[in-house]
Amino acid sequence: MHVHKRRKEVSDRLARIEGHVHGIKNMIETEKSCPDILLQLAAVRAAINKVSKLVLEDHIEACLKDANTSGDTERYIEELKEALSKLI
Repeated sequence: MHVHKRRKEVSDRLARIEGHVHGIKNMIETEKSCPDILLQLAAVRAAINKVSKLVLEDHIEACLKDANTSGDTERYIEELKEALSKLI
């Protein structure tokens, strides 16, 4: 089992993003200006990118380290490449 040190931080950030998205939905429903909505969408995108970075760092530090120890490095590298291709 892998120990992911940033799991709580990721969960907390996702909760904040969820609230932010709800706020944007409210902005749309109350007909706020498009530039204001776009600014908030950009903020959510930046927050999601930060969460993605944290998950990636956790993966490198925990999963790939364990893969190297177990001798299963190639499989983990392939899984990481596939995940990154979907993320980017």
